[in-house]
Amino acid sequence: MRMDKYIQINPRDNVAVCLEPMLKGEKITINGQEIILNEDIPAGHKIALFPIAEGENVVKYGEPIGHATCSIETGSHLHSHNLKTNLSGNLEYNFNQKLRTLTAPVVERSFKGYLRKNGEVGVRNELWIVPTVGCVNGQAQQIIDRFKSLIHPKEIDAVEVFKHNYGCSQLGDDHINTRTALTDLVKHPNAGGVLVLSLGCENLQMEEFRESLGEYDKQRIRFLKAQDVSDEIAEGVTILREIYEVMRTDKRTALPLSKLRIGLKCGGSDGFSGITANPLLGSFSDYLVSAGGTTVLTEVPEMFGAETILMERAEDEIVFEKTVSLINDFKDYFAAHNQPVYENPSPGNKAGGITTLEEKSLGCTQKCGNAAVVDVLKYGERIHRNGLNLLSAPGNDLVATSALGFSGCQMVLFTTGRGTPFGSFIPTMKISTNTAIYLKKRNWIDFNAGELLNGESMSGLLENFLNYIIKVAEGEQLNHEKTGFKEIAIFKMGVTL
Repeated sequence: MRMDKYIQINPRDNVAVCLEPMLKGEKITINGQEIILNEDIPAGHKIALFPIAEGENVVKYGEPIGHATCSIETGSHLHSHNLKTNLSGNLEYNFNQKLRTLTAPVVERSFKGYLRKNGEVGVRNELWIVPTVGCVNGQAQQIIDRFKSLIHPKEIDAVEVFKHNYGCSQLGDDHINTRTALTDLVKHPNAGGVLVLSLGCENLQMEEFRESLGEYDKQRIRFLKAQDVSDEIAEGVTILREIYEVMRTDKRTALPLSKLRIGLKCGGSDGFSGITANPLLGSFSDYLVSAGGTTVLTEVPEMFGAETILMERAEDEIVFEKTVSLINDFKDYFAAHNQPVYENPSPGNKAGGITTLEEKSLGCTQKCGNAAVVDVLKYGERIHRNGLNLLSAPGNDLVATSALGFSGCQMVLFTTGRGTPFGSFIPTMKISTNTAIYLKKRNWIDFNAGELLNGESMSGLLENFLNYIIKVAEGEQLNHEKTGFKEIAIFKMGVTL
């Protein structure tokens, strides 16, 4: 990686990116051409390398990211004031497969995880309460608090309740999404045991929920209906104690990397996301997929503008058609609510140097590297195949990260240029795109991909990253786990009664 104050990412680009703030009058040299900046340009933002005519495409990552809205001089700042998206409406797609060859890892690696009876693997051994309805969130918290005061459970990783506002007054897809998401949560391999707590009169009835689970370990998954007992707190504590006795002897065993299922996510992106952190995740994804493991990419609205790159990598025409449906169904969802499909990037993205959705998407999709897409999952659908999967979910950080967990991912890798403290119910590793935010927010950020701008090679940083991921998979806590920031968010689409 170049350590200059600027970088031209692809030789076809007609822009460069400032790696640090640059002032009017400063000079840069690209391919022997000297360019004088004619205005101040912030870090992460774009510099015109050539004159760009009004209506001409602006190219970054070797692809158009929009068009100039006026004539732009060499050395000028390109951003929202003179650059606009090319995107509008739904598109017609054709299957034009362009698969890429991956290099298999030279060294076989393993990690120590919890092998469950059904063959799935957890990277944590936690005891959870899952409410079927928001009405019992308070009771669930009381049960947890009393249990922890009596037991001091040190032999397991954590005791948690995952509160939410749903499970009643929902219709159609919302009701199904809630049931499916909570079913996925209860059966997640990071949970060594679960108490499902219901009120008793909600739409999501306990009997319906129990049936939706299919086969389950009856020692580790238990049920309590609050309206059926005189003291649900005491009864809940008794059940947790019984589950805990089953869990406390669980041990980690050595397992191949192919057992890892890792979600790929970004939030608070900036102009460095597509240069450092997202390519690092792409390199990791290719490594894990080559080792027989699984990665999952979501945030469908942040595929718009780069979706054809993913479609070209579909394993076959069936996966291609599922990818087309993934994209168009989400566009139709926006249209059904009379919302603009391309109202993106966010204010934080723009402050960091991202101007258009194409630019954001081209950076975002780098997280999944070069592997073939082997499957496309609906919201709440569990992973069926090892390899690179796409998942239907929005860009919202907590909703999308929860969806990755619901699909069966044991961990999420989350890149950010702005920083965020949140965490989902599975380990959510924050990877900074730049060193400044890493140093400023050491209590939020777990790993610094900004080292790529400081002279570290991709291969060297990937080795460090792999070692750290294995440590986390083996129990090392992330920052959000240390602070106890663990939540779920269920995708809500429709009417509330």
